[in-house]
Amino acid sequence: MKRVAIIGGGITGLCSAYYLVKAGHDVTIVDKGNITDGASFINAGYVTPSHFVPIAEPGMINQGIKWMFNNSSPFYIKPRWDMDFFKWSWYFKKSSTKQKVAKAIPVLKELNEKSRDLYAEMLASLDFDFHMERKGLLMVYKSAKNEEHEAKLAEKGKELGLDVSVLDKKALHDLEPQFSEDVIGGVHYECDAHSTPNLFMKNLKKWLEDKGVKFVLEETVTGLEVDGKTIKAISTEKNTIEADEFILAAGSWTFPLAKKLGLNIPIQPGKGYSMNITRETNITLPAILTEAKVAVTPMKGFTRFAGTMELSGDNNTILPNRVEAIASAASSFYSGFTLTSEEKQSAKSGLRPVSPDGLPFIGKSSKFNNLNVAAGHAMMGWSLGPITGKLMSEIIDTNHTSVLLEPFDLERF
Repeated sequence: MKRVAIIGGGITGLCSAYYLVKAGHDVTIVDKGNITDGASFINAGYVTPSHFVPIAEPGMINQGIKWMFNNSSPFYIKPRWDMDFFKWSWYFKKSSTKQKVAKAIPVLKELNEKSRDLYAEMLASLDFDFHMERKGLLMVYKSAKNEEHEAKLAEKGKELGLDVSVLDKKALHDLEPQFSEDVIGGVHYECDAHSTPNLFMKNLKKWLEDKGVKFVLEETVTGLEVDGKTIKAISTEKNTIEADEFILAAGSWTFPLAKKLGLNIPIQPGKGYSMNITRETNITLPAILTEAKVAVTPMKGFTRFAGTMELSGDNNTILPNRVEAIASAASSFYSGFTLTSEEKQSAKSGLRPVSPDGLPFIGKSSKFNNLNVAAGHAMMGWSLGPITGKLMSEIIDTNHTSVLLEPFDLERF
């Protein structure tokens, strides 16, 4: 049995703790919050083998520049003087090539499929209760341009062996009658699943507590005690936590913490927004409204509207026009549906940890023999939580890992 300290109580940190407890280890989780909010709670809840194309794809830089001065655009970059962001942007540009995207596609597909299967195993284990359904995910569109784009991705998905079908207007509206008349079709990725994140996080945390996992909450890591190539302890304002192994799974705060140790793990916070609609919407299937980049998920007890990628630094500021853009998309894609002012005022935000190439950082540091990193999952953090947690446990136990770790090398930048 090893003592393992995990910095970060998001989906990655909790799933790492789950598999470490299963392997018989003594686990402590440290988080600067109280594990009740943030990206792991407000995301769309998708488990997505369909998301096999990384965010750093050709054309994204040009599109980002076009959208830069429109802070209601789906992908908004706030102009600011920040050397770390400039470096990240340069890495992003270098990663946005056809060759690198082609290499990343099978890697992301494998990770997502393995993670989906691990969610199913968790549910079957009865360790803790959570909501998970496999109804697939719809990519719906109004324009011929997006129809062509999504049809090409669907063909690629079929080549990869995914369960996917292209739906014409009638087939789509028969499947989900709530769509408005000008939604002309969609692609149905039946390989995908969806869940209710806040329920999963709450119940997993309770299970971990019952299993003896210690939580040090609302305390920020302020220092690290290092002896040569070994980390001895981490310090917060109130506590010192000693351990045999450390996992850095602090989401968008991973970069500054790694920097304290002389490591370059470039991650930028990508803000997303969501609203929970507790009244009946009659929406039955998860969908991404492609023109608006808005995700819609029927969760347990409510329907969630989520979306946008906002690179504006480390802040949780809610920009009303970005909320309004999500609300407008909802009204535009669903017949007779309008979000109320109260529902829009309930919007929450969370910071996704975005790597420059769309691949996470997963592995053991070469600089420290007991430091492990699991961060940078961007918009797939929820989907990849279980597989990342399992990999952390396998790495710490020096077992054969479920997937090859080379694409996730901590030092690739």
